[in-house]
Amino acid sequence: MSQMLLAPRRYIQGDGAVAEIGLHAARLGTRALLVSGRRALAACGGPIEAALAGSGLSCHRELFGGECCESEIARLVCVAQQNGIDLVIAAGGGKVIDTGKVVAHRLKLPVIVLPTVAATDAPCSALSVIYAETGVFERYQLLPHNPDCVLVDTRIIANAPVETLVSGMGDALATFWEADTCARSCRPNVLTGAKAPLRSALALARLCYDTLLEHGLAAKLAVANRCVTPAVEAIVEANTLLSGLGFESGGLAGAHAIHNGLTVLKSSHDRLHGQKVAFGTLVQLVMEGRPAEQFQQVLEFCRSVGLPVCLDDLGIHAPTRDDIRAVAEAATAPGETIHATWFDVTAATVEDAIWTANALALNDRSQRVSR
Repeated sequence: MSQMLLAPRRYIQGDGAVAEIGLHAARLGTRALLVSGRRALAACGGPIEAALAGSGLSCHRELFGGECCESEIARLVCVAQQNGIDLVIAAGGGKVIDTGKVVAHRLKLPVIVLPTVAATDAPCSALSVIYAETGVFERYQLLPHNPDCVLVDTRIIANAPVETLVSGMGDALATFWEADTCARSCRPNVLTGAKAPLRSALALARLCYDTLLEHGLAAKLAVANRCVTPAVEAIVEANTLLSGLGFESGGLAGAHAIHNGLTVLKSSHDRLHGQKVAFGTLVQLVMEGRPAEQFQQVLEFCRSVGLPVCLDDLGIHAPTRDDIRAVAEAATAPGETIHATWFDVTAATVEDAIWTANALALNDRSQRVSR
């Protein structure tokens, strides 16, 4: 089977880049549907509309309903049809972006993605994560092509809550480890169908990981002070572009499946996507029997930037055996990405790995306190 590398048609990043959206939108349409949440509209709605008007485009604003689910997608499709829309612009976080991509796909329209947080690697991918209205993971929606344009204004990112940047690091953290698993197993990538990542995909995934280790803490501290620095630019690129290309062309494995499993516990719903993926990465490393120093490196990185390392950090307090068994069963459902692992994974395998990763993190924490 052929190998492949997937990417958006254009990627633009920089301080003040939102002012350029009209130039790129004018290539794609004349009447835009701007889908965004209230906070994202406050952050960039005015500049987007001004830039579009300056390039001769009209714009219809529509508030996002809050969940990337079938009912919200259908509602926005109707809004677009009623207003003669020929271009979709999705501005906000991962769920807004995923919704906008599906809406554009169903209407056969181009889409521009403008993330207002660097919290996930959703912006660059030809994939949307569909949830139930209750927030429980339902399925991956594979799309025929990547976004036509991804535009990232790092000043907007730096003004967003620092927790969103850290969550993006948690999502990006899984990229290398999952791609490495897919390369070892040569099992079909559920996203592309390819049996092994290209060397370029693996190189991007590795660069993503190395960038996190080198610049993660400095970027977090800069954004905590609403500053744009070279470290912030590097981490935004890692969270958005490197992780986006790396996960889609490299493949998903255990970490994201465990994230999906965690969504069956209502107590985890107020945690961000990347926070759950970070813990899922630790679980994946335990499950795969990776060397202790690799687990420790990931654990220490998570601690340094403030990512969750145990169940309690995720708001899952005093879970029962039944709770974790339910997570494990959801993570190993047929078609889940955990089956890209180079050995057969069962719910019992995942359950044991969750408890063990949790215990290792708690043990490490207690040792630090006692020093």
